[in-house]
Amino acid sequence: MKKLYYTAFFYAILGLLSGLFYREITKQNHFTGNTVLADVHTHLLVLGFMFFLITLILCKQFGLHEIKSFGAWYLVYNLGLLITIGAMATRGMLQINGGDISFLPDIAGLGHGILSIGFVWLLVMLGQKMNPEKTAYQD
Repeated sequence: MKKLYYTAFFYAILGLLSGLFYREITKQNHFTGNTVLADVHTHLLVLGFMFFLITLILCKQFGLHEIKSFGAWYLVYNLGLLITIGAMATRGMLQINGGDISFLPDIAGLGHGILSIGFVWLLVMLGQKMNPEKTAYQD
């Protein structure tokens, strides 16, 4: 469970730094338009920091971390979040500098899809722990 705490802490720091970075980079470049870079801050704080704090509480309450597939879920979810954030940050920086790459939204979409798999997977694991008498689909 310490891993979940450290993960939440990591995403909190990254989220706060991304907000600071967004403010400073747009100010330095005199950029006043819309950019995806503004959304990186929120994505990191909600899908990273807050999500892992909630998951930590669920693990404490229901023992989710005891399920065999929990480690794989952890990797998949983080992979999805990092792909999403990486694509968004790259596209946002390009937008500030007057460019864009057409496939970056597709990569961010792929990351969001992997995150969706992670959400459903977490809910399935939670269901397994809430209904231990139904062990037919339990790890």
